Amino acid sequence: MTQVAPEQPLHRALGLTDAELDRIRDLLDRDPNDFELAVFSLLWSEHCGYKHSALLLKRLPSKGERVLQGPGENAGVIDVGDGEAVAFKVESHNHPSAVEPFQGAATGVGGIIRDIVAMGARPIALLDGLRFADDGWQFQRAVGGIGHYGNCVGIPTVGGEAVFDAAYAGNPLVNAMCVGLLPKERVQTARATAVGAHVVLYGATTGRDGIGGASVLASAELGEDEPDKRPTVQIGDPFTGKKLIEASLELVDGGLVESLQDCGAAGLASSLAEMARDGAGIDVHLDRVPLRESDMEPWEIMISESQERMVAVVRPQMLDAVRAVCAKWELPCSPIGEVTDRGDLRALVDGEVVGEIPAALLTDECPRYELEREPGPAASVAPTPANLTSKRSIYERYDHRVGSRTVRRPGFDAAVLRLRPLLRGLAVSLQGPPPGERDPFRAGVLAVLGAARNVACAGGEPLALTDCLNFGSPEKTEIAWELEQAIEGIARAAEALGIPVVSGNVSLYNDTDGRSIPPTPVVGCVGVVPDVRMIPGAWQRGDAVLVATAPGELDLAAESALVRYVWKAGPVLTLAHDVSHGGVEQAVREAAEWSGLEADVELPQGGRGGGQVLLACAPEDVERLGTKNVARIGAVR
Repeated sequence: MTQVAPEQPLHRALGLTDAELDRIRDLLDRDPNDFELAVFSLLWSEHCGYKHSALLLKRLPSKGERVLQGPGENAGVIDVGDGEAVAFKVESHNHPSAVEPFQGAATGVGGIIRDIVAMGARPIALLDGLRFADDGWQFQRAVGGIGHYGNCVGIPTVGGEAVFDAAYAGNPLVNAMCVGLLPKERVQTARATAVGAHVVLYGATTGRDGIGGASVLASAELGEDEPDKRPTVQIGDPFTGKKLIEASLELVDGGLVESLQDCGAAGLASSLAEMARDGAGIDVHLDRVPLRESDMEPWEIMISESQERMVAVVRPQMLDAVRAVCAKWELPCSPIGEVTDRGDLRALVDGEVVGEIPAALLTDECPRYELEREPGPAASVAPTPANLTSKRSIYERYDHRVGSRTVRRPGFDAAVLRLRPLLRGLAVSLQGPPPGERDPFRAGVLAVLGAARNVACAGGEPLALTDCLNFGSPEKTEIAWELEQAIEGIARAAEALGIPVVSGNVSLYNDTDGRSIPPTPVVGCVGVVPDVRMIPGAWQRGDAVLVATAPGELDLAAESALVRYVWKAGPVLTLAHDVSHGGVEQAVREAAEWSGLEADVELPQGGRGGGQVLLACAPEDVERLGTKNVARIGAVR
C-alpha cells in the first residue's frame, strides 16, 4: 500500500486523524495492520460513518404509522395501502460528478437503484436534483450520464430540478432519487442472521475502479488536484445493472436469499460490515472474489467500488437455485464467505487471515463528533435571479414513459405513476431551496414545503420524505451551524406536515479550494393519489384562475393547511401549480406553456406572505373551493 502514502503516515493519507488512529488502537488493543487500517478509513469516513452529522440527524422525525423501515437500512419504506409498500431514497454523487460528470452522474443513478433493489423493491422511477454554475459542458455531460443509465436499465426519469448558480462552480451537485414498489410483507434487510449460511457475491467482476471513492472523493474537499482523482470515479455498466435488477428481484421473489446488500461505497468492506453488525460475523475469502484485473492486492479487493455488484446471504440448501438464477441472467455468482457467530469481520487469502476486526467497531464505534457551531457573517449576496427558461430540453433527454406507469410527465410540479392494476397512483417530487437562499433554516423549511406542495399540486397526499444534505466542510464552525439549522428547518416543517423523514444522505466537504457551497438541503416527497383519473392536469378555455396563499411569513401551521387544502381540492381542479421563486407571473407563464392556452390575469398586489399555489377550475366549481385565503385573479382565454 506504499503507493497510497509516499510522503506521510498511512493513516493520514487514508483520511484518518491521529486521534482516530489512537482510538482504533485502543479498541483493538493492538496496532492495526495496513489492511485493517484501510478498512477502518473507509468505514470511518464521513461518507460511510456520518461522524460529523449522526448526532444532529437524531432531530429528524422518522416514525409514523405508515413507516415500515426508517433510517438505517438501504432505503426507507412506507405502507401505501392495499398490501403495497414504497421504498425510496435520495443520495448524492457530487464529487465524482465534479471530477468526471458523465460517469459520476451515471454511477450515482446506478447506486441509488441498487439501494432500492436491496430492500426487495422493483425500481419504478428516478428523479434528479442538479445544481451547476451554468448549463455548460459539465452540466450537459451529467445530464447525459443520467439519461444513459436510466434509459438503458428501463427506469423512467420523471422529475427533479435543474438550478444554475455561480456558487456551485467547481463543486456541482448531482442528487439522485429512486422510488420502488414491493409487497408490504416482503421488506428485505441487510442483516446477516443465518449462521452457517453462504455469503454470495454476484453481478459484475471486481476491478480497481472506484478504489477510495468514499474517502478520497466523498469525504474531502476538491482542489487543484481534481484530475488526479479520476481513477477513484467508478465506471458504470447499465446493461449489467439491468440484469442485476432482474436477478435480484427473482431471488427475492423466490425466497432464495436471507438478506441482500448493495456493494457500493467502500465496496465489500462496507457491505459486509453492515451485514455483520448486531452480533453476527462474516468470514470473507478474498481469493474467491472474481476479478477483472490481475495482481490485485487483498486491500484493493476489499475496498474496490466496482459497480453492479450485490452481496446476498444464502442458506446452503438454496445455493444451487441462486446459482441457476444468476446463470440465467449471465451474471457471475461466487460464494465468497460464511456467516459466523463470532461478531468479527475476518478477511482471508489462501486460508491465511489478513485482517480481523470486530464488526461493531466499524459501525457502532465510529466516532460521533459534537461540532463547534457558530453563525457565520450574515449573507450579503443578492438573491440569484430565477432561471426562468424551460427545462424541456433537459428532461426530454430522459425516457419518462418506459414502464407504462407515468400518468403525469415531468416538467410541472410532481410526476404521477399509476399503481397498476388499481387506479391509485404515486406522486413524487424532488426539491431544493430557491436559488440564492443563504439562510440554512429557511433553506430546510422551503425545501420540505416545496416538495410537499409539488405532490399536493399533482393530487397527492404527502406521506413521507427523504433528504440529501449538501454542505461544505463541517470542520468550519459556520458550516456546522448551517447543517444544524437546516436539519432543524426540515424537522419543523416535517412535524408541521405530520410526515416522517424515512431515509436520506449527508454530503459534506462540498468545498473547492476552501470555498464552500451554499447550504443546499434537497428533499424528496412521496404521496398517494386516490384516483389517477382525477388529478389536476391542464387548464381549459374559460376556466377561472385563482391563487391560494398561506398567510404570514413561514407560518408552518398555515403552510401545512395550504398543502392539505390543495391535495383535497385536486378532483375539482383542472390545474394546480406551485408558485416558486419566479412569483405568480412566472407561474402563470409556466401554466400557459404546460396547457397550451394563455390566461388573462391581474397579478395580486402587495407582499406574497407565505407559500402560494396557482389554481384553475371550471367557473361553476369556484364556490366549491371556498374563499378563505383564495383569490380569483383571472380567466383562461
